Amino acid sequence: MERQTNRCAVAGVAVMLGWAGLTGCSSDESSSSPASSAASVVRSGASDLASAASSAAASAVNSAAASASAAASSALEGVKGGLDAKSDVTLGSVSTGSEGKAEVPVTVTNHDSKSRSYTIVVNFKDQSGNLLDVAVLDVSEVAAGKTAHATARSNRDLTGTVTTEVSNALRY
Repeated sequence: MERQTNRCAVAGVAVMLGWAGLTGCSSDESSSSPASSAASVVRSGASDLASAASSAAASAVNSAAASASAAASSALEGVKGGLDAKSDVTLGSVSTGSEGKAEVPVTVTNHDSKSRSYTIVVNFKDQSGNLLDVAVLDVSEVAAGKTAHATARSNRDLTGTVTTEVSNALRY
């Protein structure tokens, strides 16, 4: 990812310098000076480059989140005979763990009369509600009428304000 961003930056700088060279050779008498025109073009090109880099970064985040979401769907498909158990799961407050990953405490309450296991999908989102990452958590053998505690961790470092939600939870 960083290598792609660096290639884009190098290409963008080359294009900006080319634009600046062409602007410096302009015969347009209305511009105040070739240097100020070149500076204007470079500023504009830098803004375009920053926008492109931001777009590339957002695309990479979306791609990573989509990949994590696909993996979560695959994990849920592996659960045979699972029943919807979102109401059995509550999440605490998001924090940053010692390894730099976002983490959230998960509480599972088994309201069934038998011991049950749970597969839980937790979405990590930014403050605008955009999906940043997905974690799948297995909580095994929660005794009937009892509560179990676990922690869901993001797969990568997340910055800014991060919120979480239980996307899916299956009891089996």
